Amino acid sequence: MDIARKTKLLRALVADLCSERALNPPETEDADELWGAFRALVNTRPPTPAATGWLSTQDELLQGIIADAGISTLDGAAPSPSNPRLRLWRGDITTLAVGAIVNAANSQLLGCWVPGHHCIDNAIHTFAGVQLRAECARLMDAQGHEEPTGAAKITPAFNLPARHVIHTVGPIANGYPADSHREQLASCYRSCLDLAAKYSLRSIAFCCISTGIFGFPQEEAAGIAIRTVREWLEERETDIDIVFNVFDDRDEALYRKILGIA
Repeated sequence: MDIARKTKLLRALVADLCSERALNPPETEDADELWGAFRALVNTRPPTPAATGWLSTQDELLQGIIADAGISTLDGAAPSPSNPRLRLWRGDITTLAVGAIVNAANSQLLGCWVPGHHCIDNAIHTFAGVQLRAECARLMDAQGHEEPTGAAKITPAFNLPARHVIHTVGPIANGYPADSHREQLASCYRSCLDLAAKYSLRSIAFCCISTGIFGFPQEEAAGIAIRTVREWLEERETDIDIVFNVFDDRDEALYRKILGIA
């Protein structure tokens, strides 16, 4: 996206977001500063309706940023020698074009409210657009209670290259998982796969559920993830491709070892 166009879109979006809250917009023409302001404002915006024109401007901006980052496909995900339907991919899950990406959500399912936070929940909601929080709020209002740990919900992906987002609430282990946490983590993977099958999706990309601020040890979580997925596949006939998405060196090494990828 041309920097001048990006700056113009951001300036208009930020001005309207500030107007909603009776705030003065930042006095800057720097695209990076405007992006920081935009992200902070949408991260903390309640799931209220937005004007059609504003949404069109937001969608142009987000789709342009994602296109500039480069959209990835299954072709870039390394298959496991033992089962080519299991794949490993390292990168930004918000740029991955698959049937669904999995979001490690909180029990409110409304995204991360910390401005600019570097968690996957924040990134997915930011780049999907404000429509995602609104849709999650609609689902939660209809449900009438928080999302249980180990369960999952599916939504459209809006501005992301994936078709859907599957939101699942992982266990909070704080570094010391109990057997109940292990079963809840396995349930996250099964619940997401069940939804993928229900919606006839051909591919799904899992993040490393609960290994961030929820404190599930990475090595044990990777083992549970791959074992659960393998067991799920063994129980049914399906041609779904399953991608394990990693973001750091340690997770990549762990998944390569378990999947047998050189």
